[in-house]
Amino acid sequence: MAKLILVVEDEHPVARLIQVNLESVGYEVRVAANGAEALAALAEQMPALVVLDVVMPRMDGFEVLRHLKSDPDTADLPVVMLTARSDEQSIFQGWAGGVHSYMTKPFHPEDLLLLVERMLSDVTYPDD
Repeated sequence: MAKLILVVEDEHPVARLIQVNLESVGYEVRVAANGAEALAALAEQMPALVVLDVVMPRMDGFEVLRHLKSDPDTADLPVVMLTARSDEQSIFQGWAGGVHSYMTKPFHPEDLLLLVERMLSDVTYPDD
């Protein structure tokens, strides 16, 4: 069974780029366009990993991250923050908030694929 990755990205072309590249190597991908949609998606089905943007309408990525890390059911869920926010304060806020990796835009899709592969190869799941 393919591992599910939740992509939280409000820019449709970027979300689609990530989705197509992850699906091309066998992952199942669900896309949420904002933080509120992401939390709803997490309540329906737990992914193996979250790719999370920061700047989004309704609820930004840092708020989503706080929700994830404060809930025992999602506290250990691997999160890749993928954002255009490359300033020191944002990067620090991501790492301090508990992201497993922080990648800035623009990004190369192959770099994201390698990162996801590495992160998920270190994790075992009972359903595998």
